[in-house]
Amino acid sequence: MKIVVASGKGGTGKSTVTANLAYSLSLTRDVAVVDCDVEEPNLHLFFPSASTDLPVTATIPEVDRSRCTFCGECGKFCRYGAISVLSDAVLIFPELCHSCGGCAAVCPQGAIREVRRPIGMIRCSRPLPALTLISGFLQEGEVQAPQVIHMAKMLADGHPLILYDSSPGIACPVIETMDGSDVCILVTESTPFGLHDLRLATEVAERLNLPSGVVINRSDGRDEAITEFCHEHGLPVLMTIPFDREIAAVQNTGGLISRDLPGWNERFIDLFAKVSELAGVRA
Repeated sequence: MKIVVASGKGGTGKSTVTANLAYSLSLTRDVAVVDCDVEEPNLHLFFPSASTDLPVTATIPEVDRSRCTFCGECGKFCRYGAISVLSDAVLIFPELCHSCGGCAAVCPQGAIREVRRPIGMIRCSRPLPALTLISGFLQEGEVQAPQVIHMAKMLADGHPLILYDSSPGIACPVIETMDGSDVCILVTESTPFGLHDLRLATEVAERLNLPSGVVINRSDGRDEAITEFCHEHGLPVLMTIPFDREIAAVQNTGGLISRDLPGWNERFIDLFAKVSELAGVRA
Protein backbone atom coordinates (compact mmCIF):
# COMPACT_ATOMS: atom_id res chain seq x y z
CA MET A 1 0.00 0.00 0.00
CA LYS A 2 1.18 3.49 -0.88
CA ILE A 3 0.07 6.30 1.44
CA VAL A 4 0.74 9.95 0.61
CA VAL A 5 0.66 12.61 3.33
CA ALA A 6 -0.09 16.03 1.87
CA SER A 7 -1.26 19.51 2.79
CA GLY A 8 -2.36 22.56 0.88
CA LYS A 9 -0.02 24.82 2.85
CA GLY A 10 3.32 24.53 4.57
CA GLY A 11 3.73 24.21 8.30
CA THR A 12 0.58 22.23 9.01
CA GLY A 13 2.47 19.22 10.36
CA LYS A 14 2.47 16.69 7.53
CA SER A 15 6.08 15.70 8.21
CA THR A 16 5.22 15.32 11.90
CA VAL A 17 2.32 13.01 11.00
CA THR A 18 4.49 11.05 8.55
CA ALA A 19 7.36 10.61 11.02
CA ASN A 20 5.16 9.53 13.90
CA LEU A 21 3.11 7.16 11.74
CA ALA A 22 6.32 5.66 10.32
CA TYR A 23 7.77 5.10 13.77
CA SER A 24 4.61 3.42 15.09
CA LEU A 25 4.35 1.14 12.07
CA SER A 26 8.04 0.20 12.24
CA LEU A 27 7.49 -1.40 15.65
CA THR A 28 5.45 -4.21 14.07
CA ARG A 29 6.20 -4.25 10.34
CA ASP A 30 8.61 -3.09 7.64
CA VAL A 31 7.88 0.37 6.27
CA ALA A 32 9.58 2.56 3.68
CA VAL A 33 9.31 6.34 4.02
CA VAL A 34 10.03 8.63 1.07
CA ASP A 35 10.60 12.32 1.76
CA CYS A 36 9.26 13.91 -1.43
CA ASP A 37 9.50 17.47 -0.11
CA VAL A 38 12.78 17.72 -1.99
CA GLU A 39 13.19 21.49 -1.63
CA GLU A 40 12.93 21.30 2.18
CA PRO A 41 13.37 17.63 3.24
CA ASN A 42 13.32 17.15 7.00
CA LEU A 43 12.42 13.56 7.87
CA HIS A 44 16.12 12.77 8.30
CA LEU A 45 16.07 15.13 11.28
CA PHE A 46 13.61 12.80 13.03
CA PHE A 47 15.64 9.70 12.08
CA PRO A 48 19.37 10.56 12.07
CA SER A 49 21.61 7.75 10.83
CA ALA A 50 24.38 6.93 8.38
CA SER A 51 23.28 7.14 4.76
CA THR A 52 24.22 6.33 1.18
CA ASP A 53 23.89 9.17 -1.34
CA LEU A 54 22.98 8.71 -5.00
CA PRO A 55 23.20 11.53 -7.58
CA VAL A 56 20.20 12.66 -9.62
CA THR A 57 20.89 14.06 -13.07
CA ALA A 58 18.80 15.70 -15.78
CA THR A 59 19.38 16.39 -19.47
CA ILE A 60 20.11 19.83 -20.92
CA PRO A 61 20.77 20.83 -24.51
CA GLU A 62 24.25 21.24 -25.97
CA VAL A 63 24.62 23.05 -29.29
CA ASP A 64 27.02 21.99 -32.04
CA ARG A 65 28.17 25.39 -33.34
CA SER A 66 29.51 23.83 -36.54
CA ARG A 67 25.99 22.81 -37.55
CA CYS A 68 23.89 25.57 -35.97
CA THR A 69 22.56 28.26 -38.36
CA PHE A 70 21.11 30.40 -35.52
CA CYS A 71 17.64 30.08 -37.01
CA GLY A 72 16.07 30.52 -33.58
CA GLU A 73 13.60 27.61 -33.73
CA CYS A 74 14.85 26.13 -30.46
CA GLY A 75 14.45 29.45 -28.64
CA LYS A 76 10.93 29.92 -30.02
CA PHE A 77 9.96 26.45 -28.83
CA CYS A 78 11.26 26.73 -25.25
CA ARG A 79 8.47 28.14 -23.11
CA TYR A 80 10.76 28.32 -20.06
CA GLY A 81 13.32 30.70 -21.55
CA ALA A 82 16.16 28.20 -21.20
CA ILE A 83 17.50 28.96 -24.69
CA SER A 84 18.24 32.38 -26.15
CA VAL A 85 19.41 32.59 -29.77
CA LEU A 86 21.49 35.60 -30.83
CA SER A 87 22.82 36.44 -34.27
CA ASP A 88 26.03 34.52 -33.68
CA ALA A 89 25.53 32.53 -30.45
CA VAL A 90 23.09 30.30 -28.58
CA LEU A 91 22.87 30.86 -24.81
CA ILE A 92 21.77 27.95 -22.61
CA PHE A 93 20.42 28.59 -19.10
CA PRO A 94 20.60 25.15 -17.44
CA GLU A 95 18.67 26.11 -14.29
CA LEU A 96 15.61 27.00 -16.41
CA CYS A 97 15.64 23.84 -18.53
CA HIS A 98 12.89 21.26 -17.87
CA SER A 99 14.56 18.49 -19.94
CA CYS A 100 11.63 18.09 -22.31
CA GLY A 101 13.88 17.46 -25.33
CA GLY A 102 11.73 19.65 -27.55
CA CYS A 103 14.59 21.92 -28.64
CA ALA A 104 16.48 18.96 -30.10
CA ALA A 105 13.33 17.72 -31.82
CA VAL A 106 12.56 21.02 -33.58
CA CYS A 107 16.13 21.87 -34.63
CA PRO A 108 16.14 21.62 -38.47
CA GLN A 109 19.91 21.14 -38.58
CA GLY A 110 20.14 18.45 -35.90
CA ALA A 111 22.59 20.69 -34.08
CA ILE A 112 21.34 19.97 -30.54
CA ARG A 113 22.11 16.95 -28.43
CA GLU A 114 21.30 16.30 -24.79
CA VAL A 115 23.91 16.01 -22.05
CA ARG A 116 23.44 15.21 -18.37
CA ARG A 117 24.03 17.50 -15.39
CA PRO A 118 23.49 16.97 -11.63
CA ILE A 119 20.35 18.50 -10.12
CA GLY A 120 20.14 16.79 -6.73
CA MET A 121 20.66 13.60 -4.79
CA ILE A 122 18.82 10.79 -3.04
CA ARG A 123 19.86 9.88 0.50
CA CYS A 124 19.06 6.33 1.65
CA SER A 125 19.30 5.12 5.24
CA ARG A 126 18.05 2.47 7.65
CA PRO A 127 17.59 4.37 10.94
CA LEU A 128 15.51 1.61 12.56
CA PRO A 129 15.54 -2.16 11.99
CA ALA A 130 12.21 -2.09 10.14
CA LEU A 131 12.31 1.45 8.71
CA THR A 132 13.89 2.48 5.41
CA LEU A 133 14.18 6.22 4.78
CA ILE A 134 14.65 7.63 1.28
CA SER A 135 15.02 11.41 1.08
CA GLY A 136 15.20 13.53 -2.04
CA PHE A 137 17.34 16.69 -2.09
CA LEU A 138 17.00 19.21 -4.92
CA GLN A 139 20.06 21.39 -5.48
CA GLU A 140 19.58 25.05 -4.70
CA GLY A 141 18.42 27.04 -7.71
CA GLU A 142 17.12 24.01 -9.63
CA VAL A 143 13.52 23.68 -10.85
CA GLN A 144 13.17 19.97 -11.61
CA ALA A 145 11.77 18.78 -8.31
CA PRO A 146 9.52 16.16 -10.01
CA GLN A 147 12.58 14.40 -11.46
CA VAL A 148 14.17 14.03 -8.02
CA ILE A 149 10.84 12.87 -6.56
CA HIS A 150 10.40 10.34 -9.35
CA MET A 151 13.80 8.76 -8.65
CA ALA A 152 13.15 8.68 -4.90
CA LYS A 153 9.86 6.90 -5.48
CA MET A 154 11.49 4.44 -7.87
CA LEU A 155 13.98 3.43 -5.19
CA ALA A 156 11.08 2.51 -2.88
CA ASP A 157 9.11 0.60 -5.52
CA GLY A 158 8.30 -2.97 -4.62
CA HIS A 159 8.12 -2.33 -0.88
CA PRO A 160 4.77 -3.57 0.51
CA LEU A 161 4.15 -0.43 2.61
CA ILE A 162 5.31 3.04 1.57
CA LEU A 163 4.67 6.46 3.10
CA TYR A 164 5.23 9.49 0.87
CA ASP A 165 5.76 12.83 2.60
CA SER A 166 4.68 15.39 0.01
CA SER A 167 5.75 18.99 -0.42
CA PRO A 168 3.13 21.61 0.49
CA GLY A 169 0.88 23.18 -2.12
CA ILE A 170 -0.72 21.74 -5.25
CA ALA A 171 1.98 22.26 -7.88
CA CYS A 172 3.85 19.71 -10.02
CA PRO A 173 5.89 18.19 -7.14
CA VAL A 174 2.67 17.32 -5.30
CA ILE A 175 1.12 15.77 -8.41
CA GLU A 176 4.26 13.68 -8.94
CA THR A 177 4.14 12.51 -5.32
CA MET A 178 0.42 11.67 -5.35
CA ASP A 179 0.58 9.85 -8.68
CA GLY A 180 0.22 6.11 -8.20
CA SER A 181 -0.68 6.31 -4.51
CA ASP A 182 -3.54 4.31 -3.01
CA VAL A 183 -4.78 6.76 -0.39
CA CYS A 184 -4.08 10.28 0.85
CA ILE A 185 -3.88 11.81 4.33
CA LEU A 186 -4.58 15.54 4.17
CA VAL A 187 -3.12 17.40 7.15
CA THR A 188 -4.73 20.72 8.02
CA GLU A 189 -5.25 23.17 10.87
CA SER A 190 -8.30 25.10 12.06
CA THR A 191 -7.36 28.47 10.61
CA PRO A 192 -8.74 30.39 7.60
CA PHE A 193 -5.55 29.63 5.66
CA GLY A 194 -5.75 25.99 6.68
CA LEU A 195 -9.30 25.66 5.39
CA HIS A 196 -8.52 27.52 2.17
CA ASP A 197 -5.58 25.30 1.32
CA LEU A 198 -7.36 22.13 2.43
CA ARG A 199 -9.96 22.99 -0.19
CA LEU A 200 -7.27 23.22 -2.88
CA ALA A 201 -5.58 19.97 -1.84
CA THR A 202 -8.94 18.19 -1.77
CA GLU A 203 -9.64 19.24 -5.35
CA VAL A 204 -6.31 17.79 -6.47
CA ALA A 205 -6.95 14.48 -4.70
CA GLU A 206 -10.44 14.30 -6.19
CA ARG A 207 -9.10 14.88 -9.71
CA LEU A 208 -6.63 12.04 -9.17
CA ASN A 209 -9.44 9.80 -7.84
CA LEU A 210 -7.45 9.37 -4.65
CA PRO A 211 -9.48 8.40 -1.56
CA SER A 212 -8.62 10.84 1.22
CA GLY A 213 -9.10 11.54 4.90
CA VAL A 214 -8.12 14.46 7.11
CA VAL A 215 -5.88 14.90 10.14
CA ILE A 216 -6.52 18.11 12.06
CA ASN A 217 -3.28 19.28 13.67
CA ARG A 218 -2.84 21.85 16.44
CA SER A 219 -6.56 21.81 17.16
CA ASP A 220 -7.80 24.41 19.63
CA GLY A 221 -11.15 22.64 19.93
CA ARG A 222 -12.87 25.01 17.53
CA ASP A 223 -12.77 22.85 14.41
CA GLU A 224 -16.34 23.41 13.20
CA ALA A 225 -15.39 25.01 9.87
CA ILE A 226 -13.00 22.16 9.05
CA THR A 227 -15.38 19.39 10.09
CA GLU A 228 -18.23 21.00 8.15
CA PHE A 229 -16.06 21.13 5.03
CA CYS A 230 -15.06 17.49 5.54
CA HIS A 231 -18.71 16.47 5.91
CA GLU A 232 -19.67 18.30 2.72
CA HIS A 233 -16.92 16.55 0.74
CA GLY A 234 -17.22 13.10 2.27
CA LEU A 235 -13.83 13.33 3.97
CA PRO A 236 -13.50 11.38 7.21
CA VAL A 237 -11.61 13.09 10.03
CA LEU A 238 -9.06 10.39 10.82
CA MET A 239 -7.29 12.02 13.76
CA THR A 240 -7.22 15.24 15.76
CA ILE A 241 -3.95 16.37 17.37
CA PRO A 242 -4.55 19.07 20.00
CA PHE A 243 -2.67 22.33 20.39
CA ASP A 244 -0.88 21.17 23.50
CA ARG A 245 2.21 22.41 25.36
CA GLU A 246 3.50 18.88 26.08
CA ILE A 247 3.20 17.88 22.42
CA ALA A 248 4.90 21.10 21.33
CA ALA A 249 7.77 20.53 23.75
CA VAL A 250 8.47 17.09 22.26
CA GLN A 251 8.23 18.29 18.66
CA ASN A 252 10.37 21.37 19.24
CA THR A 253 13.29 19.16 20.25
CA GLY A 254 12.90 16.90 17.21
CA GLY A 255 11.15 14.18 19.19
CA LEU A 256 8.30 11.86 18.23
CA ILE A 257 5.10 11.93 20.25
CA SER A 258 4.35 8.35 19.20
CA ARG A 259 7.58 7.34 20.97
CA ASP A 260 7.88 9.86 23.78
CA LEU A 261 4.31 10.42 25.01
CA PRO A 262 2.01 7.69 26.36
CA GLY A 263 -1.00 6.75 24.27
CA TRP A 264 0.13 8.30 20.99
CA ASN A 265 1.64 5.15 19.52
CA GLU A 266 -1.78 3.51 19.77
CA ARG A 267 -3.43 6.55 18.18
CA PHE A 268 -1.15 6.41 15.17
CA ILE A 269 -1.75 2.67 14.81
CA ASP A 270 -5.47 3.49 14.83
CA LEU A 271 -4.82 6.13 12.16
CA PHE A 272 -3.20 3.48 10.00
CA ALA A 273 -6.18 1.16 10.45
CA LYS A 274 -8.55 3.93 9.31
CA VAL A 275 -6.37 4.76 6.32
CA SER A 276 -6.19 1.10 5.34
CA GLU A 277 -9.97 0.85 5.48
CA LEU A 278 -10.24 4.00 3.36
CA ALA A 279 -7.94 2.40 0.76
CA GLY A 280 -9.82 -0.90 0.89
CA VAL A 281 -6.81 -2.77 2.26
CA ARG A 282 -6.62 -4.97 5.34
CA ALA A 283 -4.32 -3.43 7.95
